[in-house]
Amino acid sequence: MSQRSFRTHLLALGALAPLVMANAPAPTPEVPKPASAATLAAQKAAAAALPADDGRDAEFSSRGFIATPADPLIKDAKGKPVWHIAAYDWMKGDAPPSVNPSLWREMKYLGKHGLFKVSDGVWQVRGFDVSNMTVIQGQTGWILVDPLTNRETAAAALKLVNEQLGARPVTAVIYSHSHADHYGGVRGVVNEADVTAGKVAIIAPEHFMAEAASENIMAGPAMGRRALFQFGSGIKPGPQGQMGSGIGMGVAGGETTLIAPTDTITRTGETRNVDGVPLEFQIVSGSEAPSELNVYIVPQKAFLSAEMSTCSLHNILTPRGAKVRNAHAWAGYLDEALRLYGQRSDVVLSSHCWPRFGQGEVAQMLASQRDNYRYLHDQTVRLMNKGETPTEIAEALKQPKELAEQWYNHGYYGTYSHNSKAIYQFYLGWYDANPANLNPWPPAERAKRSIAAMGGAAKVLKLAKQAMAQGDYRWSSDLLNQLVFADPANQAARALLADSFEQQGYQAESGIWRNQFLQAARELREPVKGAFATGSPDMIAGVPTLLLLDTVATRFDPARLGGRKLGFNLVMPDRKESAGVELTGTTMFNRMEPLASPAATITAPRRVLLGLLFLKLPLEQLEMAGLKVEGDRAAVQAWLDAIDPQGGGFNVVEP
Repeated sequence: MSQRSFRTHLLALGALAPLVMANAPAPTPEVPKPASAATLAAQKAAAAALPADDGRDAEFSSRGFIATPADPLIKDAKGKPVWHIAAYDWMKGDAPPSVNPSLWREMKYLGKHGLFKVSDGVWQVRGFDVSNMTVIQGQTGWILVDPLTNRETAAAALKLVNEQLGARPVTAVIYSHSHADHYGGVRGVVNEADVTAGKVAIIAPEHFMAEAASENIMAGPAMGRRALFQFGSGIKPGPQGQMGSGIGMGVAGGETTLIAPTDTITRTGETRNVDGVPLEFQIVSGSEAPSELNVYIVPQKAFLSAEMSTCSLHNILTPRGAKVRNAHAWAGYLDEALRLYGQRSDVVLSSHCWPRFGQGEVAQMLASQRDNYRYLHDQTVRLMNKGETPTEIAEALKQPKELAEQWYNHGYYGTYSHNSKAIYQFYLGWYDANPANLNPWPPAERAKRSIAAMGGAAKVLKLAKQAMAQGDYRWSSDLLNQLVFADPANQAARALLADSFEQQGYQAESGIWRNQFLQAARELREPVKGAFATGSPDMIAGVPTLLLLDTVATRFDPARLGGRKLGFNLVMPDRKESAGVELTGTTMFNRMEPLASPAATITAPRRVLLGLLFLKLPLEQLEMAGLKVEGDRAAVQAWLDAIDPQGGGFNVVEP
């Protein structure tokens, strides 16, 4: 196997990226329907309930605009487009019937792109990715906060900065937190050689590398599949298509990279003088990310609240899946930020959305968003302790009018419904204590029994059509989902369920709820299989070997070995590492020390071993590439045969 061919295979390790959502399959033909009469009525009611628009967001999102590139397409080294800056420039006028009027308004501001001046010496590049890159002028060069998701988008952003403001070297990069859209473009703005030589500092919160490397690894394939629904990556932007993610447009499809930090922030109040600019940090780990910091830019009195406060209610639990976040701590960090920085900041900016200007605006936003998260937390717990279940709480809990008056408290990304269930899960888990839900039939079996109990498929389809005609899409999709799970070949049920999901997507205020409904409709009309991003060699290199082996253990099926007990040593000379793999008859247990009496020893560079264990490349093929097996080769092959291939191309809206 050629080196180039082998590297291509390694790039397919999509499950090893911490944010597996960038590249989607080519769009397939869709058959979108117009907004129904019920949706028209729902949009009218939603518009009537919205707060007055005083023009602040329109002004704040445009303030300081300098320029945007003449060519809106960002391409990779091979000329393939990875991002379209102007993808939402078609948005003009009032909301069409197929878009919630509140989401339409939000996307008109999120769609603004280019270089913006925030204050003297501070700028942002927006619209080049789902996140923003903040630029601070140091004495000798640029200090960059959050270099976007991809090498290509970050390089394009820095190019625009240098063209408009004058070329300067990058002297420091700050990663605000451990999600890939806040560090993945680092190699597009700095060279690792300059970092190694001490010419560029890379600053990050404590535990950044561990969290960036490990978060989502175990659940990578499932999370990647679900992320396609959350971000609607394969759905073309348009009035009946994708309308952003609620805090940005979408996720770029280039190469995600990583360079390890050279400096770590461990506590709130810690300071650094970075290229002549005094900075103060607030540690907010455990709010939106397990490793996260905010930055106070002292000379400009600018508070950069990375993702703790944005233009939307955030997610306590992302629909793509992640560990549940601590809403109580999140509110506490916002209160701390208000006390520490609220009275001495003239602007609050974030790594998504647009800034808010004026000390009063800063304090009001921090206080109001604090109350939003705290209300969600406290009222969920109050109802939980009265015995209400997650679905009952989600139905009952409504945002107070005084909080809803602020547009940035609306659920364009996270929602009250989803977040209240997440808070319940944080404390009590998924089980609602009703034994009927303790051991129910799985979806397909339950569906068959339910359809039979309701009188058969024809009767259920008739009931669903009646619900559709009445605009009760929640009930129609419930009925039709049962029909599809009972009989996936029922084309009438599939088509009607797609229509029901589509109308719910049109009505959704949350951008990512819209994406999930529309992606579901799309897959019912034309199934999509194996939708994955490519992985990042930098991320693969950053993941500890033990964690990678434990991930392989989650794909090991001991039944295929018939209870056989075996042991293997894995030797990786390139990393000076040796691992012992013990097959106990029921589990695959790994240690970063060799076994005394292995059945075989496998020696190869770690990336070759990853090809063996993750890509399931043939053993003989990798032996030709230099892998060596000493001992019982047949036992090695038996072990490999007992490891499942990586999943991900599974069904979501059908069995």
